[in-house]
Amino acid sequence: MEIKIIKSKRKSIAIQLKEPGVITVRAPYRMNKADIMAFVESKMDWIEKHMAELELRQREAEKVKPLSELELDELFESAKWTIPSRVRYYAPIVGVDYGRITIRRQKSRWGSCSSKGNLNFNLALMRAPIEVLDYVVIHELCHRLEMNHSARFWAEVKRVMPDYEIQEKWLKEHGDAIMAEVHGV
Repeated sequence: MEIKIIKSKRKSIAIQLKEPGVITVRAPYRMNKADIMAFVESKMDWIEKHMAELELRQREAEKVKPLSELELDELFESAKWTIPSRVRYYAPIVGVDYGRITIRRQKSRWGSCSSKGNLNFNLALMRAPIEVLDYVVIHELCHRLEMNHSARFWAEVKRVMPDYEIQEKWLKEHGDAIMAEVHGV
């Protein structure tokens, strides 16, 4: 397995698995390579388990037939109505306002929220169950309250959608496949 080390101003060390056979380690500048490698070694059981899951999801995604341009156009037309209506519904429940809503064919993010309150959503969400779309909408709206993933942020998400973990799990298990439909492999 390839190990990529990315150092930054962060305070803690973290492992990311985004592509089969590649371990990305994010570490503080002050951490030396020996300590980083010891950390990776200590997490090898976790890495192997999650790498196997990632490889399985990727193999499943490779079997998916990409949508045609016509199907993508129809999906965009539907998204232009559906996603803003879900945002309008949930914004008062979360207790926030928002700026512009943009729908894109993003390759790695389901949604994002800028500091100005502009919301971006991935077109691929239109291939997910409505509860999953709602979870991403709620998630991004909660960033209007907390621009981080702190305990307070997750408490807000849970207040609005008590079972959000189910939707998050669905995205982890099926997200690669719906991304493949929208982007091809």
